[in-house]
Amino acid sequence: MDYKNLLLEKNENLLIITINRESKLNALNSKTLEEIKDAFQNAYDDESIRAIIITGKGEKAFVAGADISEIKDLNELNARKFSEEGQEIMQSIETCPKPVIAAVNGFALGGGCELALACHIRIASENAKFGLPEVSLGIIPGYGGTQRLPQLVGKGIANELILTGDMISAQRSYEIGLVNHVVPQAELMEKAKGLVNKILKKAPLAVSHAIDCVNASLPMNTGYQTEANAFSSAIKTEDFVEGTSAFLEKRKPTFKGK
Repeated sequence: MDYKNLLLEKNENLLIITINRESKLNALNSKTLEEIKDAFQNAYDDESIRAIIITGKGEKAFVAGADISEIKDLNELNARKFSEEGQEIMQSIETCPKPVIAAVNGFALGGGCELALACHIRIASENAKFGLPEVSLGIIPGYGGTQRLPQLVGKGIANELILTGDMISAQRSYEIGLVNHVVPQAELMEKAKGLVNKILKKAPLAVSHAIDCVNASLPMNTGYQTEANAFSSAIKTEDFVEGTSAFLEKRKPTFKGK
């Protein structure tokens, strides 16, 4: 595939994937998701690749969310497909037999937060911000956020973050177990690469088996299907139309519960 929205850098056994839509704060549109899917499929097949780092271009955003201009035109049927396809991509990252590290260099919101959640390890720069603000648009997280966030931080904190849509700092994310490390922006990639180098010194098959075992207890079907169904149901509400319109018009939404 000829990548338009990704930069790929291979350094011996390490593949660095950089989401390259800096002017859009690296928002995930359908083309970017398609490229991420292809890049990971190729990484699976390349035996020389033993670890992957994924990050965003620039110093403002890892991924600031999904592309709202695409979401606003979804209907109930294609919204379910939209959610399920996104879940499939995130699940392919989570179940990748090679360690995947998210180097979160700024905003990780909505789909960006869900992308970070799907990675095996998360390292954040001090300016990083995390959040799942979908309820502010009249929808819910649709790429596995309702499933993975509680697994990492517990149901109480996950409910608070999802139901309020609040954005939290890198330090708060570290305190609740959402990220493993917080470092200055200039040290982010060095920290990620250092962690990769430690892992690469270990037995590759043992690392792969360990990832499989950690994932063995995770819900892979029912919870994600419930999320996709709820996401598609939210699409047909008046609140969704109001929420996305307000976002694009840069005004506060007025929700009616309809």
